[in-house]
Amino acid sequence: MPVLRSCPPGIPGGQDPTAGGQLVVLGPAELARAAALAPGPRAVFVAGRRALRRFAAELLDVPASDLTTHFSCPRCGSGPELSHGRPGYTLRGEPVPLALSLSRSSGWILLGAVVDPPAGVTMGLDLADPSGMAFEGFDGVALTDAERAALAGLAGPLLLQERARLWVRKEAWLKMTGDGLATAPDTLDVLSRPEIRDLAAGEAGLPLNFRAAVAVSRTGS
Repeated sequence: MPVLRSCPPGIPGGQDPTAGGQLVVLGPAELARAAALAPGPRAVFVAGRRALRRFAAELLDVPASDLTTHFSCPRCGSGPELSHGRPGYTLRGEPVPLALSLSRSSGWILLGAVVDPPAGVTMGLDLADPSGMAFEGFDGVALTDAERAALAGLAGPLLLQERARLWVRKEAWLKMTGDGLATAPDTLDVLSRPEIRDLAAGEAGLPLNFRAAVAVSRTGS
């Protein structure tokens, strides 16, 4: 079972690559990416990466400064020079025994890890504030025919909650596979997939109205 942790908005030190006069422990590629962002997106990015590194270090019981960023991307490969893709770290040159994922929404951060995952097992998770699902055209670009049919007749907050639920399931699946949005969301049906679990309201300390999902691949798949 994945270990899950949420971080509320306003994580101390999450607003800048340095905090309290001490260097935040991020990799060179992460720092370069942060420096290229506008202040608002930079704060979101840095807070998420700091939280992820701290989370991984605590699970491994090692100093966060001992971890080296080692992200992987199906199109770009893997290594410390990547700042995008599936999260990962090395410790003294060896991959750490964690399958990791990260998501952000409305200032909240959701982190997940499978500790000592069997070979080939990956995970993905996603988090969404339903209030962000109110824009026109969402169903047409994000949902399959079957999913649109499942939402037929819903309106108001319930419709937004169900849109958010389906969206986080899609994102969790695509992070698990590593495909990301290279796969069109309206071609991926997530109404029933045993690898995906909806988080219960308030699970992992999240706001009750948020929707979140976690996907874990089967061994060797």
